[in-house]
Amino acid sequence: MKKEIFERFLKYIKIDTQSDENSETCPSTSKQLDLAKILSEELNKMGLKDVSLDDNGYIMATLPSNLKKDVPVIGFISHMDTSPDMPGAVTNPKIVENYDGGDIIINKDLNLVLSPGLFPELEEYKGQTIIATDGTTLLGADDKAGITEIMTAINHLIKNPEIKHGTIKVGFTPDEEIGRGVDHFDVEKFGAQFAYTLDGGAIGELEYENFNAAKASIAIQGRNVHPGYAKDKMINAMLVAMDLNALLPVNQRPEFTENYDGFYHLIGMQGTVENSSLTYIIRDHDRDKFESKKVLIQDCVDLLNKRYGEGVLKLELKDQYFNMREKVEEVYHIVEIAEKAIVQVGVEPKVVPIRGGTDGSRLSYMGLPCPNIFAGGLNFHGKFEFVPLESMVKATEVILKIIELYSQK
Repeated sequence: MKKEIFERFLKYIKIDTQSDENSETCPSTSKQLDLAKILSEELNKMGLKDVSLDDNGYIMATLPSNLKKDVPVIGFISHMDTSPDMPGAVTNPKIVENYDGGDIIINKDLNLVLSPGLFPELEEYKGQTIIATDGTTLLGADDKAGITEIMTAINHLIKNPEIKHGTIKVGFTPDEEIGRGVDHFDVEKFGAQFAYTLDGGAIGELEYENFNAAKASIAIQGRNVHPGYAKDKMINAMLVAMDLNALLPVNQRPEFTENYDGFYHLIGMQGTVENSSLTYIIRDHDRDKFESKKVLIQDCVDLLNKRYGEGVLKLELKDQYFNMREKVEEVYHIVEIAEKAIVQVGVEPKVVPIRGGTDGSRLSYMGLPCPNIFAGGLNFHGKFEFVPLESMVKATEVILKIIELYSQK
């Protein structure tokens, strides 16, 4: 199994599947379909039933039950796209076998070092096989590790028909990284009573809580006048933008938060004297605090409009997703089963809140309760991303153990 996981993962990460938030199509990039076609072909060759790849890039497939009794129909889901933050085709991964616990030089020419001094979590994987980038791309373990683990687990069941299991649903989605991963996901067609996303981080993580999320876009209309004659006339849109940012609490920026702390994160800014814009994402696990954060940013805009003139700042607030806890707690046994499975494969469970979002958060509100299980990767979305091979093996074992536990229901 370990060899199969290794080979599958290296195959998948070579395919560029970056999504694009500026695109209006689904999938947002046609190159996501390159991986989608490979996966659908592999699922067909494995012998799964009802394999489909629709025009929007969603893959669904069914492994029929081999039991004589009825047990819950469960699903496993991962996303195919990788973050738009960096190039996403990994042609030269850095592979370190029997990691010695020291620095990993991922790119000598660029002087890039994966060091436990900066990333202390590396020390937990001494003696294991580390798969990292060469410093010019992200790795794509988010979420090709999850895809690899699901595909390997399903293939293992097919090759070992004596293993009892209920009906298993498989789903792969596009565009999760840009918040559109389940925009066109057909829950009824998928046909599972509940599912698990394989989209988590370090080994042992199990998550059924995520941020409530919103996006705030602020357009600022300045007034450009020759600076020599600007007194009492000019409104410098860039300075207005700076005023707005200064009104938001500094201690609620991502770099100062952890665990259940929420934040305002400035993700984009453009500016001239005449026109400027700011884009924030707003996050909090607590729904009341989340709503209060939205009120605060509206109050800041209102205050500055009073100072500079009505209509100088225009705010567009859009909710993106909500905390899945509300929906998952109604069927909490799915968390308990996952936690039991993690224990039984010899891993310590770490039930933690997701400091982000997954397809599962929106799916839970669409009628498919969907906690999130570790896929093993760390340092997502950047050149220092890596995944221990042994963590991927354990994630695959967790999938198989969950299936086993439900077959005994």
